[in-house]
Amino acid sequence: TSPSFVSALDLVNADSLKLVTSESGVGPSDHTSFYLQDLPVLHFFTGQHEDYHKPSDDSEKINYEGLLKVVRYIERLVGKLDEEPKLAFTKTKDSSGDSPRFTVSLGVVPDYLFDGKGMRIDGVSEDKPAQAAGLQKGDVIVQLGDSSVVDMMSYMRALSAFQKGDEAKLWYERDGQKLEAQVKF
Repeated sequence: TSPSFVSALDLVNADSLKLVTSESGVGPSDHTSFYLQDLPVLHFFTGQHEDYHKPSDDSEKINYEGLLKVVRYIERLVGKLDEEPKLAFTKTKDSSGDSPRFTVSLGVVPDYLFDGKGMRIDGVSEDKPAQAAGLQKGDVIVQLGDSSVVDMMSYMRALSAFQKGDEAKLWYERDGQKLEAQVKF
């Protein structure tokens, strides 16, 4: 949400971290409040895992080496941005406003940091349609019913076409193979 961010993000990436960026200033965290007050915001997120936001998400799950790299990256970024007298604010498209609404769930945790073609599964919930269809963590959904899935937004659009009780074919990739499954919502 600042033109200064674009070049600075790559310039200070001495550890070659894989960065996946979005221009929206609105999202499910505290940064939204600042963005709505016309203040430039950055939101860092390193992804979900099967125990994310559960009591089982304990200290042994922390990647301390990765945590240190991210903290050092943020420290370098703050130092670089601090060289500017004042950060300019840029209004951005609210990508959450055009999100499709859906009433069914496949029962997966999406990999929000995946930037390949499709929607990669980061976790599968028990007793949900994905588990019943045999889907696993790491599978990449490429088609749901008649809809191609190329990213998270197209996955949500495809999901919005179904109601509870509907059945659909789903195509996914696992270990380089394209496979097919039948899901019942």
